Amino acid sequence: MQDHLKNWQVYILRCGDDSLYTGISNDLEKRIKAHNEKRGARYTRARLPVKLVYRESADSRSTASQRELAIKKLTREQKLSLISGQTEKL
Repeated sequence: MQDHLKNWQVYILRCGDDSLYTGISNDLEKRIKAHNEKRGARYTRARLPVKLVYRESADSRSTASQRELAIKKLTREQKLSLISGQTEKL
């Protein structure tokens, strides 16, 4: 399948220790399951369980990666505003 036909998602997870993890996937349900089965990112393995708290679609892997980086640069407060839909604080 070509990259532009995949449904890329940028997502934020709330970890068991209340920290936030940002990532991308083209199969979000499978990716969250992997995180919760300790097959996801090293960061989340020690902070289970994880819960999806935010997601947005991206046109391509490249676009998703760029958005992921932009979200990772936000402060925790800004990420919480994004999650709650209060984007005027961003």
